[in-house]
Amino acid sequence: MSLSKDIVDEINILMQFRRSTMLDGIKVHSTATQATKDAAKRLHAKGLITRPDGGYLTFLGVETAEHAQGLYNMLTLGEASHPHTENNTNAS
Repeated sequence: MSLSKDIVDEINILMQFRRSTMLDGIKVHSTATQATKDAAKRLHAKGLITRPDGGYLTFLGVETAEHAQGLYNMLTLGEASHPHTENNTNAS
C-alpha cells in the first residue's frame, strides 16, 4: 500500500494548522494550486475542516492533524540516533 497524491495533499494541508489551538485557521487562497484547493474541499467533505477553502479544524480534524504530526515526527526526528534504527532498505 502506498499513499496517493490526494492523501499526501490532504496531509500537507492538515500540517499547516497549529494544533495547539482551535482558534487559528487557514485560508486556501485563489492563487493556490488546483491540487491544494481540491484537497481542502475533500477535507471539508470528510468533516475535518470547517470550510471548503480552509477555515478551522473540527474536533475530528484536530485528532487527525495530531496523528499526522506524530507520524511526521517519528519518521523525521532522531533517525540516526534511534537505537532500533538499522540501515535496512528492503521494505516493499
